[in-house]
Amino acid sequence: MSVTVLIGAQWGDEGKGKVSCYLSRKAAITARYSGGHNAGHTVIISGKKFKLHLIPSGVFYEETLALLGNGMVIDPEALFQEIQMLQDSGYPCKNIKISPLAHLIFPFHREIDVLMEKTRGKNAIGTTRKGIGPAYSDKAERSGIRICDLLDKKIFKEKLLSNLQTKRERYPALNGVLNIRHFADFPERYGEKLAPYMSDTSKIIQDALKSKRPVICEGAQGTMLDLDFGTYPFVTSSDVTAGAVATGLGIPPQEIKKVIGITKAYTTRVGAGDFPTEEKGKVGTFLREHGCEYGTTTGRPRRCGWIDGVILKYGKKINGYSGMVVTKLDVLTGLNEIKFCEAYNYQGNILKEFPYNPKIFHEAEPVYRSFKGWGRDIREIKRRRDLPKACQKFLDFLEEFTETPIDLISVGEERDQVIQS
Repeated sequence: MSVTVLIGAQWGDEGKGKVSCYLSRKAAITARYSGGHNAGHTVIISGKKFKLHLIPSGVFYEETLALLGNGMVIDPEALFQEIQMLQDSGYPCKNIKISPLAHLIFPFHREIDVLMEKTRGKNAIGTTRKGIGPAYSDKAERSGIRICDLLDKKIFKEKLLSNLQTKRERYPALNGVLNIRHFADFPERYGEKLAPYMSDTSKIIQDALKSKRPVICEGAQGTMLDLDFGTYPFVTSSDVTAGAVATGLGIPPQEIKKVIGITKAYTTRVGAGDFPTEEKGKVGTFLREHGCEYGTTTGRPRRCGWIDGVILKYGKKINGYSGMVVTKLDVLTGLNEIKFCEAYNYQGNILKEFPYNPKIFHEAEPVYRSFKGWGRDIREIKRRRDLPKACQKFLDFLEEFTETPIDLISVGEERDQVIQS
């Protein structure tokens, strides 16, 4: 077997957690490779809702290892809160493994995140204020502190002192927070608890591949939030596309054989940034309320609009989708008309490719193709051919437009409300 990668095809929140959980029942490993607890993956099992931020969705199966890779940034407090939540629900979490090379998020990273957002004023990015960006900044500046550093008190103290000294010079307003006494006990507080989870996650994955056991890589955020290829600067602080899997988990690129792009049947976005197909009126409200479009991590209402085919094609170019998953198709039930953006209009010019120039993207207007809606409840349907004809026509066009087969269709919020195409 080889590696399957699950990629958000839009601006995140596409339902990757549910898809990962559904597919993980047959996987040896489910692994996260980037981001931190700014991610929010919701899984509903037998009516009980689980909100995961750091731990991949394979954790619900005792035979599946749930790996947190070296490409992540991890807040230990948030991690243990999540573990406790799962244990309280009957999941022992003995299948969790964490790379010692992942970087730590400290409380001062959160304070810096808040300060930077305030400084940006009207140009604020709309971060989750979880300290993700500042932690990745430390990593890039080579001043970051990794999980393995918690196992050596001397090394930890030396690195922490150096890190805090630089930050006191850079952020004088936070001098009261940037005191070593607040963090000196991290090795005792978290190091001893993390030690049993630490493991060479890259070796674990490669051993599984040698044994021909399937590995699923669970992406966080979405293609349009990628640090390089997203709508910069309104992006996340890590690489989230398929190419990041190799470096975020230590997997040889040639082992990645399948990349699945996950898209909602419409589009959502959280925070600032351009969104050509956004609907601010009745349709946007309909999608938000019927789709329960509120952030898993922040609780913020998501901006909603029609599905954007230009972005889907762009994502395929970057990630090389071999298949797609369409989620929340049931949310469209009840709309008389469904729209699909097949191009942009910029000053009279029709653009079929995503424009790298942010000015063009800002001024682009969607060119829509309309489809007839359907009124029949589809949440209990198990076969694609049993869906309403109008629904089938919409899906057929989506496959034709993106030149990508649809592997799965989610028709309800429960883990098993899925149609295999």
